[in-house]
Amino acid sequence: MRRSHVTTVSLLVALALAACTNAKDVLEPSAITPPATSTQTLPATSGNTVPTGPATSTAGAPATTAAPVTSAQSAAILSKTRLQIAPIVGASVEAATPLTAELQTRARQRGITLAGSADQTVTHVLKGYFSTMSEGADTTVIYVWDVYDPAGNRLHRINGQQKAPSVNSGASAGGDSWKGVSPATMQAIADQTIDQFAAWLGGKAG
Repeated sequence: MRRSHVTTVSLLVALALAACTNAKDVLEPSAITPPATSTQTLPATSGNTVPTGPATSTAGAPATTAAPVTSAQSAAILSKTRLQIAPIVGASVEAATPLTAELQTRARQRGITLAGSADQTVTHVLKGYFSTMSEGADTTVIYVWDVYDPAGNRLHRINGQQKAPSVNSGASAGGDSWKGVSPATMQAIADQTIDQFAAWLGGKAG
């Protein structure tokens, strides 16, 4: 009986010591270090894969895919555009002449075809309204362009102003400020108008 009791006690002591050593092993930093290293390697590998994936895709998409497609779509829309320019409202004949001439030149440069009033294939109609404002020796041309579809629905508006020194210093005093507007000023307005019109059409492609 005594021997069995001693044996039982010794077994309990051994189990208690084993439990203590296991507890110490768990609480030691060496036991926590392997999970720490494993968690560090996981973010490292995932971090390397996540940036490289989106970086190549985002860098590749805008540079190689989106930009050429957008420019191609824009060029296709411009080539199919047949623009009719309605009679200019508010500007004198002398000022409107270089304006309309430059509108035609700039439109051809941007790949836009100008159509006559009797053309049945018109896709857009451009109507311009002009006025001037004199300030001393300078004259400011204020312009508004409305873009319509063939059915008469307004689709877009382009507006702005162009300030330039007067060609004729006495034009403003005489009451006709259009005489002081140089052809270069009207040509600059024409370039800006066609460029903004083309940019609007190109934006619709994207």
